[in-house]
Amino acid sequence: MASTRKRLEALTAGLSIPEPAPAATAPVPPAAAAAPVLPGAAVPAPVETRFPPAQTGAMAPRTGPGQMLAFRGQMQAVEGELAALRERLRQHDGSTPTRKLDPTTIRASRWANRHPAAFETAAFAALKADIEQAGGNVQPILVRALPDEPGKYELVFGHRRHRACLELGIPVLAAIWVDELGDIELFTAMDRENRERTDLSAYEQGVMYQRALDEQLFPTQRQLAEKVGRSHTWVRKALMVAQLPSAVLECFRSPLEVQHRHAEQLNAALDKDRRSVLKRAEKVRGQKLAPAAVVARLLGLEAVAKPEKLAIQSDGKTVGSCQRAPDGSVTLTLLPGAMSEVASDALVRSVAETLQRVRLLD
Repeated sequence: MASTRKRLEALTAGLSIPEPAPAATAPVPPAAAAAPVLPGAAVPAPVETRFPPAQTGAMAPRTGPGQMLAFRGQMQAVEGELAALRERLRQHDGSTPTRKLDPTTIRASRWANRHPAAFETAAFAALKADIEQAGGNVQPILVRALPDEPGKYELVFGHRRHRACLELGIPVLAAIWVDELGDIELFTAMDRENRERTDLSAYEQGVMYQRALDEQLFPTQRQLAEKVGRSHTWVRKALMVAQLPSAVLECFRSPLEVQHRHAEQLNAALDKDRRSVLKRAEKVRGQKLAPAAVVARLLGLEAVAKPEKLAIQSDGKTVGSCQRAPDGSVTLTLLPGAMSEVASDALVRSVAETLQRVRLLD
């Protein structure tokens, strides 16, 4: 008997049996009332129970098998929730976390290639207006966390979008690179993004490459070209723009106007007679001439001839003319009746095409 009792105690140890709630209004029967304690008699010790307090709320199973089934049901529910969470994580596997950051916590990379003049253009003003209207940048920038500065980030690419949000005083949407990103990987990612957007000038590209060479990120131009996936000739041409003397660059209204062909002509002249080119630069600086006129003056040629008038045509009919002066100003002339006889969309398209032809004359 004793052994059976011990086995039962062992099997039922830790089980909980809820106590029935006493009826508030039912009178206590005399037989169930506690026996009075006589004076001098020892107070009986309370009976100790092995069962934990009854669980409130839902009724717990009263038997061992019932509690095991309830526990198994809870485990199945937890396993189902974990499986759902794993599936959600799998869907985001390999993705880069994106969040809105305070633009003041992001600093420009040392490979930053945007010239200050790039933030004074009509294109940047339009970008800033679009971001303001949308309430933020839709296309995220890319940043990497600075390990030595918690809460701070370094900009990989998206300098114009970051600058626009900084000036507007609004958070910037940023993708945060979570894996290790070295300087070479950062440089190549920045260069690739700039090429895809095709809005980086020859001067800015050249300055970026020159800085990488100066800081020994790449030992040679050829290795730089191989890493960024460009031809050695293309890298050399970009470097020729950045390597022009500051006195020559100051002759242009903005260094962003300098093209590869301009740099090739000017570098050839500098190699032949550097002193004469720099002397001419002193006279040209500040005149705000068109790029083609600047190059001609620096090369010692006569002032470029005034371009011929370019006809503005729409549907095979001449509706006006376009002419650019040596100082770069452009005059558009529309023939009488052009505004009324030609559809506005067609007229705007024709003018835009003519302006593009004028631009190619630089």
